[in-house]
Amino acid sequence: MEGSEAIDVVVRRRDDRAGGAVAVLELARRDGTPLPDWTAGAHLDLTIAGDLIRPYSLCGVPGETRSYRLGILDDPASRGGSRAVHATFTEGLETQISAPRNHFPLDKTAKHSVLAGGGIGITPMLAMAHALKAAGQAFELHYCVRTRESAAFLEELTTAFPDETHLHCDDGSPDQRFAPDGILTAAGPETHLYVCGPGGFMDWVIDRAKAAGLDKDRIHFEYFNAKVDTHGAAFEVVAAQSGVTVTVGPDETILDALGKAGIKIPKSCQQGVCGTCLCDVLEGEPDHKDKFLTEDEREDNDQIITCCSRAKSTRLVLDV
Repeated sequence: MEGSEAIDVVVRRRDDRAGGAVAVLELARRDGTPLPDWTAGAHLDLTIAGDLIRPYSLCGVPGETRSYRLGILDDPASRGGSRAVHATFTEGLETQISAPRNHFPLDKTAKHSVLAGGGIGITPMLAMAHALKAAGQAFELHYCVRTRESAAFLEELTTAFPDETHLHCDDGSPDQRFAPDGILTAAGPETHLYVCGPGGFMDWVIDRAKAAGLDKDRIHFEYFNAKVDTHGAAFEVVAAQSGVTVTVGPDETILDALGKAGIKIPKSCQQGVCGTCLCDVLEGEPDHKDKFLTEDEREDNDQIITCCSRAKSTRLVLDV
């Protein structure tokens, strides 16, 4: 596993839910020794087969280190990761993971939090709900799904958080549909919003949150997939530490061009959402195409996601 120390684990339990559409995996070390600590919003990289690695959110109780829990959708639009998990990950299977990383941290000091999960985007919200409940902080959790039958985590949510959980089904009556504008307006400007789910759902919720007057610093999000156009004019990339210069062609990424020159940058999602391939920019102007960096981070122009972003300048110098 590139860029981090791999942890050997075994699939201790697999629970298929929502008619088999979601596999809930419990991963642990074979000898039972504790795994690294983690906090709500964290994700890890899961080795699925060979160099096929994908990031998944931890959806257990934060701080639980005897095992980690993941919820993985059998996505019809899978690029190979989720389909392979559903087909091959059985109890007893040995694999590797990275230590958890958190690019979607929870502010447990907020007076009120709104958690919005679309489909499998509910997974990080599970951990956040546990953390907020333990901290005694007010929150509401909105679970948005196509049908009630597809709500793989509904039973445990309504058991653990009966007063805070709200289910919204696309095929339900109009009066139960998720309406972020009204919810956030009623909650007040001090509210913190956390959202995860399909790209279109997230873009809509974030847009509605801004329209409701929520400050951008109180809008937190994590994309788990995105459609990005990685094509564009050719440009030059200088790897400052390595002293290597490459030309990034119109149809390749910085990540691939550097890889061909023997410079390996850690990678995972390859869609600009997980931040694994982040590099510091020493010179030049990036053309940001990712869904990972915040607006402020993009304006600083001192970091770039190399699996998808390109350059507005003819040359970039990266700290690799």
